[in-house]
Amino acid sequence: MASSASKAPLFRSVAIRGFAAQAASKPLRGSSDVHSTVLPNKLVVASAESATPISRVSILFNAGSRNENYDNLGTTHVLRAAAGLTTKGSTTFAITRNIQQIGGNLSVTSDREVIAYTLEVTPNHLDTGLKFLQDVATGQVFKPWELDETATRLREDLARIPGQVRAMDLLHRAAFRSALGNSIFCPKHQIGRISPETLQHYVASNFTTNRTAVVGVGIDHNTLCGYAQNLPIDSGAGKENSSPFVGGTEARLDRGGQWAHVAIATQGEGWNTNPKEALAYHVLQYAAGVGPWTKRGNNNGIIGKAITGTLGEKPFGFGAFNATYSDTGLFGFILSAEARDAGKAIEAAVKTLRSGSLTSDDIARGKAQFRNDFLYWVENGENLAVDLGAQAALCRSVLSPAQIVAEIDAISASDVNAVAKKVASGKLSLAAVGNLATVPHVDQL
Repeated sequence: MASSASKAPLFRSVAIRGFAAQAASKPLRGSSDVHSTVLPNKLVVASAESATPISRVSILFNAGSRNENYDNLGTTHVLRAAAGLTTKGSTTFAITRNIQQIGGNLSVTSDREVIAYTLEVTPNHLDTGLKFLQDVATGQVFKPWELDETATRLREDLARIPGQVRAMDLLHRAAFRSALGNSIFCPKHQIGRISPETLQHYVASNFTTNRTAVVGVGIDHNTLCGYAQNLPIDSGAGKENSSPFVGGTEARLDRGGQWAHVAIATQGEGWNTNPKEALAYHVLQYAAGVGPWTKRGNNNGIIGKAITGTLGEKPFGFGAFNATYSDTGLFGFILSAEARDAGKAIEAAVKTLRSGSLTSDDIARGKAQFRNDFLYWVENGENLAVDLGAQAALCRSVLSPAQIVAEIDAISASDVNAVAKKVASGKLSLAAVGNLATVPHVDQL
């Protein structure tokens, strides 16, 4: 199809038709620039005013890999690879050509809970860009001959997974087994076996209004509500997949080489079960250490210091993490070290993790670093859209950055010490990739 995107105000007319039926929007308490609306069909719309020259709109579905079952493992990875293929309203060529002509970018990302289709474009080309965003996110047809061409891309994705990412993926499998334990990557044995019918069934089951959010940065909120109101998405809640944490488990992938990549964690907290405690885990993460805070600096977290004291000048990479999901989480650390040093580095890190003791200075530093890191992150319009999208999709409500900072400031030292004690007494799960000659088993920690 030639370049024929209509320059008529198609989007504007669609938006106007949506105004009559939508709920009145209002700015969130304590914020003048972030708005949130729940439409009558239960779809959540959120937006932030921004003076950035680029407008960003995302359509997000609670359809991440935790919703897969054994028979359709890898479906979300295939959906990522298939984004931009022929849809009900546009060919692959038309999508690519028209997005290029307006200087825009259309992308898809996914994790264990959410699939997000995102448009980035200058405001004067929103009408055109949003038409193709709707096509890609809601009009998939999955033609067999086009899907066959995605196999090469899937294999390339698997071949490029870094050791640290593979360790984190295996850690989820060990800690949760199913649901959140499902990989975000397609298993090799599933490449070429996921049919168009499987994909259509997955989309029909999970791409529903109750599981959808539309967020925007640099776009009028009422306009965004009108666009969201008219998206061709069926209503329905879909299926919820519980994911209980299983401690005392491990997954190991011995690949030899010089390095060992090890991830160790215990159960954390979910955003919808106890949001204050989830934030306390984030403060603990920064107190534990997320790597050097300044260029060429030292690891200043308590676990980072312990590893440095053990290995001295020997090379290693370290970072504490807090993977927070809607209903649960993982708190722990990931370590990359030379194989001969990995065992003693792990022992030092776990001993500190198990200590459950933090000084007031550790907590104050962790809170300051967490707050500032968050503010630095949301300064970027792209990251702000990601943050709003995650909140809208997982929590079905949105807080502004200022409100989130206020929540962080309200975390007390006793809150952080309480979650530190939970970590100290929690069951550990372990995943390791590489040369595992000195890496201990989980029952030895």
